[in-house]
Amino acid sequence: MKQCIYNIGVEATIDVIGGKWKPLILCHLKKGTMRTGQLRRVIPNITQKVLTQQLRELEASGIVNRKIYEQVPPKVEYSLTDYGKTLNNLLYELCKWGEEDICRRREKGESILLLDEKPEIPEVQAN
Repeated sequence: MKQCIYNIGVEATIDVIGGKWKPLILCHLKKGTMRTGQLRRVIPNITQKVLTQQLRELEASGIVNRKIYEQVPPKVEYSLTDYGKTLNNLLYELCKWGEEDICRRREKGESILLLDEKPEIPEVQAN
């Protein structure tokens, strides 16, 4: 087994979940089990090859579970393992930070479209 040397703990985290696509995949799987096609739809810029590669790496790290159904055509579902679910708080904080950063940048005049944004619901005042 190869020896890994990290200068700081966050390096180990980035080694497992870092990159452009893994955090996105994990944020979507945090919501529940998904099939490959569903992941492709919610992450439209990822290629099938890269999605498959990233899912295999996350599976090898024990973060993602792959369940194969023996049927024609084959059906494969992905979900977070119990170990993968330990990332939920971290993923929540990353999403929250990003949303707050978007608000800050909008206040400075940047035009930013957040597709997953929930519309603000106006408060109803009691009479």
